[in-house]
Amino acid sequence: MYHYDPLTALEELKEEALLPNPVRVRDMMARAHMTPEQSLDINRKFQDYLQAFGEAQEIADAILGKLAGKGV
Repeated sequence: MYHYDPLTALEELKEEALLPNPVRVRDMMARAHMTPEQSLDINRKFQDYLQAFGEAQEIADAILGKLAGKGV
């Protein structure tokens, strides 16, 4: 389980095509030992991740809603 381990999360992403929940990614970031510059760079990328994750959830919701016969 990738709960707080980025290497396990990366392995699971490659194996199962699952994106780690942004809360878990944020927790991984909080536990990492980074320089201020690294923290800023990772945070910028994390903001992109949050946006893409939200968009993916909306798309998945629409697809699953149609598959479940609830959507148009």
